[in-house]
Amino acid sequence: MAEDNGTNESLSFTNQQFFKYDFDAPTISKAVVAVGIPLFFIYVNCVMLFALGSKSIFYETPRYILFGHMLMNDSVLLLVTIILYILTVSVFKITKAVCTLLEFVSNSTFQNAPLTLAVMSLERYVAICFPLRHCNIATPKRTYIALGIIWFLSSLSVIIDIISTFIINPNYLAEFSYCTIEKTFPAKWQTDKTQGFHVLLFVSVAIIIIFTYISIMVTARSVSSEKDSARKAHRTVLLHLIQLGLCLTSFLYTTIERTLNLRLANLRILNYLIVLLLPRCLSPLIYGLRDDALRPLFKYYFIYRSGKIRPSVNVH
Repeated sequence: MAEDNGTNESLSFTNQQFFKYDFDAPTISKAVVAVGIPLFFIYVNCVMLFALGSKSIFYETPRYILFGHMLMNDSVLLLVTIILYILTVSVFKITKAVCTLLEFVSNSTFQNAPLTLAVMSLERYVAICFPLRHCNIATPKRTYIALGIIWFLSSLSVIIDIISTFIINPNYLAEFSYCTIEKTFPAKWQTDKTQGFHVLLFVSVAIIIIFTYISIMVTARSVSSEKDSARKAHRTVLLHLIQLGLCLTSFLYTTIERTLNLRLANLRILNYLIVLLLPRCLSPLIYGLRDDALRPLFKYYFIYRSGKIRPSVNVH
């Protein structure tokens, strides 16, 4: 293991650099926390998905289709993150074919979340600003088309990397290597392209969110005759902006990681947990528990069918 010390310093997952672990008690405790937290939230997300699937009205309503996609997307991202984390700390080499698949899923799901929030914002914008046309514009079919576009946009960057790398080295999929983005796609232009795509994604989603929710706030205040309605609309706007902020903080991970590139193990673990994992864990949970229709079902299924009567659903 010592012979790989120079290489271990460059190990990473989902565009991150990690470091070699000595498997003592504190390190094992940190590993348990780093794996246990995402596993718990994967369970929470799966319970919410099960609650959504228990009522047909949920998968016939665009905003719940989008929320279900967010739950599934973040669950897959957390699962792949755990796999890559284990591969990193165990210093285990795998074929680049498997690593490329993991990196593809990791990068695509990583970029899916803000794009999904942008579409959710547009759906709420249409619902509040154009209520009479909402049923015609935001249909389940168009929602699934939007999700297809989201997956295409989020996977485009890594698809370009895969194709270009395969053209340069047709045998690279059969090679064994540490599973890191730098080992899989080592060219500098690929790193620059990915960073540029992240900046473009951040700016685009931020513009969409700000525009739609300023419009929602103006419309809600102008048509509302009661202060309670305006207050509720303001809380909804604030929640989505917080969700976006939580989601987009993940893009700061690489910048912070480079700043801490001095083997500051404790700070780097905190950076991993707070900046990378926490936003992906809390965003769906906050959104789901706030929803009046979904919350009772989630509570019912969270501890296997607690309660005698399954709650009814009333979607507004």
